[in-house]
Amino acid sequence: MLVDDAVYLGTSNRPEYLTLSFGNRHGLITGATGTGKTVTMQILAEGFSRAGVPVFCADIKGDVAGVAAPGEPKDFLAARAETIGLTDYAFEGYPTVFWDLFGRQGHPVRTTISEMGPLLLSRILELNATQEGVLNAAFKYADDEGLLLLDLKDLRALLTHLAENRANLSARYGNITTATIGAIQRALLVIEQQGGEGFFGERALEISDLMRRDAQGRGYISILAADELMRAPRLYAIFLLWMLSELFEQLPEVGNPDKPTLVFFFEEAHLLFNEAPKVLIEKIEQVVKLVRSKGVGVYFVTQNPMDVPEAVLAQLGNRVQHALRAYTPREQRAVRAAADSFRPNPEFSTAEVITQLGTGEALVSVLEEKGAPSMVGRTLIRPPSSRMGPLTPDERTRVIATSPVAGKYDTVYDRESAYEVLERRAHDALREAALAAREAELRKREDALSRAQTGGAAAPRRSSSRQTPLEAAGMTVVRTFARQVGNSLVRGILGSLTKGR
Repeated sequence: MLVDDAVYLGTSNRPEYLTLSFGNRHGLITGATGTGKTVTMQILAEGFSRAGVPVFCADIKGDVAGVAAPGEPKDFLAARAETIGLTDYAFEGYPTVFWDLFGRQGHPVRTTISEMGPLLLSRILELNATQEGVLNAAFKYADDEGLLLLDLKDLRALLTHLAENRANLSARYGNITTATIGAIQRALLVIEQQGGEGFFGERALEISDLMRRDAQGRGYISILAADELMRAPRLYAIFLLWMLSELFEQLPEVGNPDKPTLVFFFEEAHLLFNEAPKVLIEKIEQVVKLVRSKGVGVYFVTQNPMDVPEAVLAQLGNRVQHALRAYTPREQRAVRAAADSFRPNPEFSTAEVITQLGTGEALVSVLEEKGAPSMVGRTLIRPPSSRMGPLTPDERTRVIATSPVAGKYDTVYDRESAYEVLERRAHDALREAALAAREAELRKREDALSRAQTGGAAAPRRSSSRQTPLEAAGMTVVRTFARQVGNSLVRGILGSLTKGR
């Protein structure tokens, strides 16, 4: 049943294959909880890996991790293989790399504030239009001043600097208020509490590490541990969208390759689109549309096809629909919408069958010759070759220890960036203020000595009481430094300055 140019999905009234040359035309896996979506994602990952295509997917419940180990003989697996005519069914594990934003169940994953950019960062922080405008101004100011934004402390220091110099900077970058800066700072605290501070920094993830193959030519399956990450769904969604954007920006154009350069599974896809503003939906649609030319296939995995906006749904050519429930009016509309998205099969009513499918059974339609969708088939999905279920902690530890990127991302690098530059400027201001104060003290002593030498007569004074330019500059530096020191102490108490060099 295995062929070189396609991934075997299962059998309807014929074997159902996803042709590799159409693998980058994206896809959709939908169905209610417990109907078999995760197993379908697993067998697709196996098939792509076997064909030499690297895969990236999130593991929400820990079940996908079993792809790293061979499956175990079980009666129901053997029965399914026999029913669909899978005569060469065998068990094997696949080359796997585990990743974890928190660095606990896999290699740490990081990016920098600059790479994330103001648009996605605004989405994470749930900023309004005014706050997003100020954040864009902060990024522009950092570019103009050559300030690197690598981690959260860099961004916090920059925002504080903007607030302290808002009178001068507002003329160049638009109105900047302390209230707006304060709102952004509070939003940053929320991200910290969700564990986001460890996500921003260096060493940043290199996309090439997701594109590896093993000695046998099989593509590595990169699995993101997402069970804990799901407690911060906003961070999860934006991280995956950021990764898609990075793939689009870094990978070369390949046109229509014989097989994808990478396949990306986005589980719980509804988290990306919930309450998303129009500008973000448009960006997602653009990335999904254009990343295909880079050879990247994006497969959304979600419970309901209505979770995906129509503009994005139109880009998804390969579809696997597991059972849907139709108890409420909304669920009934979802069933009709799902049925209408398939090319009809005269042998059955698609809308009726969707509600009757059993576990491990699905409606399948894939792109065929000339990119046309195949007639929908009621399909028994093939059993996976790898383990159905999680790895033990010891097994996961061994996979991580023998990973091709073992040790590469373990150490956090903290090179000079915006925080250190602004901190040095504060120290320079302190030094200048101290020198000015010392000069003033010396002048005072010289004046006193002069009076003593002249029998108590005062030394000649300026007729004007106005400060000289030098004195005015000295007092400005003193006031600026005092204000910066005071604000630094407050930030320290609030936990903003969590780390120094």
